[in-house]
Amino acid sequence: MAQPETTRVFLNNVDSYASRHIAQVLSGSVAGAAVNTSSDVEAELVSNHKRTFQVVGTVSHPSAVERPHVVEQYTRLDRDELLSKLMGCDVVIYNVTQHADQVEEALWAASALHSEVEHFSGPKMFILISTIMTWACSKPADPDDLELPFTDAIFWSRRAHPNFERHIDLEKRVVKMGKTDRQLFSTYVVAAGLQYGMGEQIFHYFFKKSWLGEDGPVFGDGENIVPTIHIHDLASVVCSVIQHQPRPYYLLAVDDSNNTMEEIVKKIASVLGPGKIQKKPSEDAFLTKDLSVMEADSLLVSLRMEAAYIKKLFSFNWVCQFGLVENIEVVVQEYRQSRGLLPVRLCVLGPPAVGKTTVSKKICEYYRLHHVTVKGTVSDTIARLEHAVRNPDPGEGKSTQEAQEQLSMMKERLEQNPGLEEELLLNVMRDELMTHPCKNQGYVLEDFPQTREQAKELFDGKEEDATSQNSLTSIIPEFVLCLEATEAFLLDRVLNLPESRVQEHNCEPENFSRRLAAYNEKQSEDDVVLNYFYEHDIIPLQFEISSNAEADCLPLMQKVIDMVGQPRNYGPSSQEVKEEERRKAGERLRREAQERAEVEQMEADEARARAARWAEWTKKLEQVRQQEEEELEATSRPMRGYLMEQVVPTLSQGLTACCRAQPQDPVDFLAEYLLKNNPFEADHEQLS
Repeated sequence: MAQPETTRVFLNNVDSYASRHIAQVLSGSVAGAAVNTSSDVEAELVSNHKRTFQVVGTVSHPSAVERPHVVEQYTRLDRDELLSKLMGCDVVIYNVTQHADQVEEALWAASALHSEVEHFSGPKMFILISTIMTWACSKPADPDDLELPFTDAIFWSRRAHPNFERHIDLEKRVVKMGKTDRQLFSTYVVAAGLQYGMGEQIFHYFFKKSWLGEDGPVFGDGENIVPTIHIHDLASVVCSVIQHQPRPYYLLAVDDSNNTMEEIVKKIASVLGPGKIQKKPSEDAFLTKDLSVMEADSLLVSLRMEAAYIKKLFSFNWVCQFGLVENIEVVVQEYRQSRGLLPVRLCVLGPPAVGKTTVSKKICEYYRLHHVTVKGTVSDTIARLEHAVRNPDPGEGKSTQEAQEQLSMMKERLEQNPGLEEELLLNVMRDELMTHPCKNQGYVLEDFPQTREQAKELFDGKEEDATSQNSLTSIIPEFVLCLEATEAFLLDRVLNLPESRVQEHNCEPENFSRRLAAYNEKQSEDDVVLNYFYEHDIIPLQFEISSNAEADCLPLMQKVIDMVGQPRNYGPSSQEVKEEERRKAGERLRREAQERAEVEQMEADEARARAARWAEWTKKLEQVRQQEEEELEATSRPMRGYLMEQVVPTLSQGLTACCRAQPQDPVDFLAEYLLKNNPFEADHEQLS
């Protein structure tokens, strides 16, 4: 049998949530997207639809992301270029459920194609995927029966929400264009309910809140009925329209759920989060940064709808025919897979004082996981039970009584023995690992279990309880990190610990020696805890600690990252990013201020040192000068005495005689006078 001809399909914004998944279904890249029909010929055509549809389309933002389900993707086309692309396609689909700015482009595209009908090389189809918000203000079909749903058979009576007038105008004009010549240019409007599934879009805000362990927000009274449809079911409707070209040109695409907003949020919170909701004024929806105005309007709509034409005309495999609430487990699994929000479950084992707590905290910080320890879990459990007893829920009398009994038993056991009995301890630890935070984000389980039997009881449960065993498969660690060190190193580390940490970690010499001996004894047994993980094909990463230096944690963390991979959870929120930026900016300013203060202090110290050196040098220079003067004074004293006694009197007499005589040459006169009156010669003559 000849292969069916290729149908070229244009789809706008193939990088957006709805269009992306519709393109995947049309291209056949998603399993189970085929339409089921009763006709053998049609069934064969559908079974080969992977080769039937060739999807091209525009992207809102250029990126390097590969889209194997899109043959060609265009960006920043002008109107002439875009029309040329549309003319080359058999089917043109415009989705305006997410971006209001696409309404104008969709109207232009339909009008441009309608004006070019005479130049068509073959029949073309235009499908507008619109929103049920064009029904938001419709009057009840029967005022006496408010439970009667709206159906697509009475689409002509619909009234749009004030913010969606452009959408209903687009719907009407698209329908009108298709009536000119349906053989050449047929048009359809598919009014879709709020889409969910495959990672979420409009409901993502509620999924993320619950995944992070926060209460589910319900805007308004929560009694509004929200029409919904799984994104793959919407894609199947579009696929059916293309293949069957039904006579009705206006179709509602909603599932059979008719759930209220409170039911939806409460169900999401119960499966992903703590199970609690928080009612807020409806106005708060418009103040929520994670919701656009278009999304806030859609979440507050209240419509009871039924897709009569889809049920009558098409037969395909529904993914979630009865809505999000009925299929929450499937939808949550899709959410985790599509968003990559898979928990990281890691167990850290090793001898006492090897550094398990430090390493566990670093891993938790990097992967944003929950740190689970025996001591912390027991304390948290007691605190939680005490809170439940102090604040009883009137509707949970039995649960309050059970909490009181469990609290009394735990306190009694702890008074008798510093540690809980193994069975009770295993129950407490198992309950902790099955909490929503550990199941959503994951955990780092420190120093537990310590034996293979403990691991078997903790992770496998009792063999006779098959249901419990199936539920426990989600808490088994994926990765095991086993730290090792020599006894000499451990003893040296303990001896050098600060007293506060010795008390905190119970590392007094006697206690530590006993704990280390008990650990070594367990490791010498044949049935060690690591054997359990080997049996489950979990190969432990063994790393030897040989230094107390903080930098030595870097190679270990790199090995952990190589083993586990990149984080599988949400990155920091915009608020957290801003806070982190402010924190870093504050640290930078403090560091710069500290550096400036250090530089100023250094300069001041250098100035004081220079002043001190200069004062010392000046003092020494003065001392040298004074010493030289004293030495000069001492050496010149005999000569001065000699001159004063022997030379100066004769010289004075000579000068006086010279003044009296006033000779023509005073110097010769004085020299001659001194020679004649030389006291040394007079003394010599007297001696002779």
